[in-house]
Amino acid sequence: MDLTRIRYEKRDRVAHVTLDRPDRRNAMDLRMHEELARVWDDFEADDDLWVAVLTGAGDRAFSAGQDLKELAARIEGGTAAPSTFGSRGKPGWPRLTERFQLAKPVIARVNGHAFGGGFELALACDVIVAADTASFALPEAKLGLIAGAGGVFRLTRQAPYRVALGHLISGRPMTAARAYELGLVNEVVPAAELDACVAGWVADVLRCAPLAVRAVKQAAAAAATMPLEQAFATRFPWEERRMHSEDAEEGPRAFVAKREPRWQGR
Repeated sequence: MDLTRIRYEKRDRVAHVTLDRPDRRNAMDLRMHEELARVWDDFEADDDLWVAVLTGAGDRAFSAGQDLKELAARIEGGTAAPSTFGSRGKPGWPRLTERFQLAKPVIARVNGHAFGGGFELALACDVIVAADTASFALPEAKLGLIAGAGGVFRLTRQAPYRVALGHLISGRPMTAARAYELGLVNEVVPAAELDACVAGWVADVLRCAPLAVRAVKQAAAAAATMPLEQAFATRFPWEERRMHSEDAEEGPRAFVAKREPRWQGR
């Protein structure tokens, strides 16, 4: 795939996606966004991949966010157009933060600073596992910018509003422990145990039927802002596939036979 900013490996139904600019704290330049889009396209299309793990190279940063050196150079060169929410029309669209129909689960392995766009990338994932040395921040307002990749929207939905707004208008960082207290992170472990913890989450997800996992993710996301009565009455595409699938019959049969289910994803 001619990737220079991303490492992309497929093993045992798992897509391992690594932001690979450790010398720049895995800051995201336009090239990285373009490569990530190709990776997410491939992940979504590959029926053999059931879950992805997203992380950053090295132990200093998950991602420091936007490559500000590149942005400053574009400003000086007169090629930086005004930007606001979303990435439509920019390299890498739709970015993970706007792939609202991606039903396969993505687990964030946060191994250091997740700042700016890095935090927004993690917030767009379904499960976040962090090292106890990790930290999170949306410092865009300090730079005259805005957390336009979803930070303004997701943080205020995933954390108590007043707490979230405080971080957004001050740029104050939070520790991994604080993020866990706020419900932003699923688990925090010592850095030496991070890989084992992530592997445990992956194994648990893979024990579940892939169509059921996708149906749950899609329905939960779509129904989050619906009245409960409307949610019950809504037909969700992945749930329509799951309910008529062979896997929906395989699970109960395996349970009665006291054996592990053999999921087919159909």
